Amino acid sequence: METPNPDENSTIPTQIFILSGQSNMAGRGGVTKHHHWDNVVPPECQPHPSILRLTSKLHWEPAREPLHADIDTKKTCGIGPGMSFANMVRSRAEEGEQRVGLVPCAVGGTAIKEWARGEKLYEDMVMRSKESVKSGGEIKALLWYQGESDTIHEHDAETYQRNMEVLIHNVREDLGLPHLPIIQVAIASGEKKYIEKVREAQVGMKVSNVVCVDAKGLHLKEDHLHLTTESQVQLGHMLAQAYFNHFAPSHAH
Repeated sequence: METPNPDENSTIPTQIFILSGQSNMAGRGGVTKHHHWDNVVPPECQPHPSILRLTSKLHWEPAREPLHADIDTKKTCGIGPGMSFANMVRSRAEEGEQRVGLVPCAVGGTAIKEWARGEKLYEDMVMRSKESVKSGGEIKALLWYQGESDTIHEHDAETYQRNMEVLIHNVREDLGLPHLPIIQVAIASGEKKYIEKVREAQVGMKVSNVVCVDAKGLHLKEDHLHLTTESQVQLGHMLAQAYFNHFAPSHAH
């Protein structure tokens, strides 16, 4: 006979964050050029009993690196920004609000058109997000880091801003969260020559409740495309800081 769980609530997060985009959100920190992950988890990314992740099978489990291993399955995943973000949010949370749920949705090498409504990636993200609140908790923000794949062709770079605005509108509508906070990362790298055009679109986005965190200047691995483990830790902290500054309920006493 199963022993009842004395604290059923401990397995249900109170604050939920969607992690989406492409490889730098999925995490390639510590992945070698031979596609092995070095298994090094920095202190800022260590698991904690009050940080959970929604698995590909749609149940909550204790979160640990690599967060996207069962989501971005065609590539080797390593350290991304999610755990350092979650640890910082948890450490600043009010009593009873510390349980953080992460919903990994990012898939490497994906262009923004693959995140259009009706496409598999988009529909999976919406489905997983809806599933994440079924047992309680509240979606607090969508963290988005994508755009490297849209730097190859001029047309993709030029339409990036419009496509991103449509994505934000659609996800808010489909989740029934018209003011859902979006924290977007301005890319630090890209596949080809239209990096600045995509960055301009990201930095210049004028949509309510959308803020941008700039990854430019963070260290890249020798592939000149992916952030190092240390950079991912730093990015997680930058995302958390943006969340506190713009969206977290103020804890003024």
